[in-house]
Amino acid sequence: MLLMASALAPTHVAAATGPVVVIPLKGAIGPASADFVVRSLARAVDEHAQLAVLELDTPGGLDLSMRSIIQAILASPVPVAAFIAPSGARAASAGTYITYASHIAAMAPGTNLGAASPVQIGMGGPDREPSGASKAASGAETQSTETRKQMQDAAAYIRGLAQLRGRNVQWAERAVREAVALSASEALEQKVIDLTAADIPDLLVKLDGRRVTTAGGARVLATKGAPIVVLQPDWRSRFLATITDPSVALILMMIGMYGLFFEFANPGMVLPGVAGAICLLVGLFALQLLPISFVGLGLVVLGLGFLVAEMFLPTFGTLGIGGIVAFAIGALMLIDTDVPGFGIPLGVVVGLALFTALFVFTVSGVALKARKRPVVSGGEAMLGSIGVMLSTDGAPSDAGSGWARVQGERWRVRAAAPEALPGEGARVRVISRHGLTLTVEPLEGERKTGHS
Repeated sequence: MLLMASALAPTHVAAATGPVVVIPLKGAIGPASADFVVRSLARAVDEHAQLAVLELDTPGGLDLSMRSIIQAILASPVPVAAFIAPSGARAASAGTYITYASHIAAMAPGTNLGAASPVQIGMGGPDREPSGASKAASGAETQSTETRKQMQDAAAYIRGLAQLRGRNVQWAERAVREAVALSASEALEQKVIDLTAADIPDLLVKLDGRRVTTAGGARVLATKGAPIVVLQPDWRSRFLATITDPSVALILMMIGMYGLFFEFANPGMVLPGVAGAICLLVGLFALQLLPISFVGLGLVVLGLGFLVAEMFLPTFGTLGIGGIVAFAIGALMLIDTDVPGFGIPLGVVVGLALFTALFVFTVSGVALKARKRPVVSGGEAMLGSIGVMLSTDGAPSDAGSGWARVQGERWRVRAAAPEALPGEGARVRVISRHGLTLTVEPLEGERKTGHS
């Protein structure tokens, strides 16, 4: 009897106590926001929070970042409530998956969720419509094999999340395959979410006493009157969000390459080399976190290489123009996704291309002008210089040689013609140099014995 009574007794449920942690997730979901959410959930565990509220307002994001957040939610011993708020917010695309993965799903009035097709969460480019002949040959096939794989994977993923949380499986698949969306009242009616609330205090009142099962076991929430801790992105998250902006990553890579170019062209400047190396590494780190097209990256690097080559080997604009075209095309192709917030605006590409063109052609013009200037150092700088004779050698065997002061220095000189050199004090012009001996000729009007 005692064994039977203990078997029929209700399972013990731990009462959740502690603060409620609010994690705002606004804007496109990318590497920075994923890192922020994952670390915030870990902090909620460390602070013994009884509930983590993920406040959503997002148009979607990248697939890898979305899956990182969902994995953290599924493994969290602290219950996670996805709350689409405030009024006017949305949880589209990747936000729908995160809502389905959360232990509790709630929406504020005037919000919506849905439109979770894989193209919108950065899993590939737009579908391409096959030709009429291809349709006939494949039985009116309208999707490529790659697209079908992505669709099946995305549908299975959200279907598994819906089954795990006991939510509407059929609508979840429609959100992926047909990109449908729901308002807050429709989502509650169709059992896509658990409840609606006006704001976070209202949500906590309605969640009070609710039983939630997490990876750490079952809990009963005591959220009514619980202290609220709102987490904000720290310097690391803000820095990561800044550098993973595709436009910023592209600019950092450009600065890095030009900094290294200046250092190699002018060894010993140090600062351009140090700054360039740092910017280049940070830019490449940011790009490896983003869904980039390697063809686009190759074109960007090729374009910058052509532009640098134009500075060293002026080709009357051939390499320069080719570099600008390659850079612009590569920059437009660089980010391989249609997710809002992760493209490089056309204005940024045009602005960078114009600035680079102006910089390159200005430097090339200065280099051409410098090549046309007379030499002011080295042996060639002596040619054409005017000197004053100091003495001539008196011996017949040394006729035509002597000493002259040229550019403030005493030089051994020889006459360009067989006749003797002008006398002391006469002026001569240097016409060639052979080691430490200069070949000179008298200036017109100068006499052999001095000034006229």
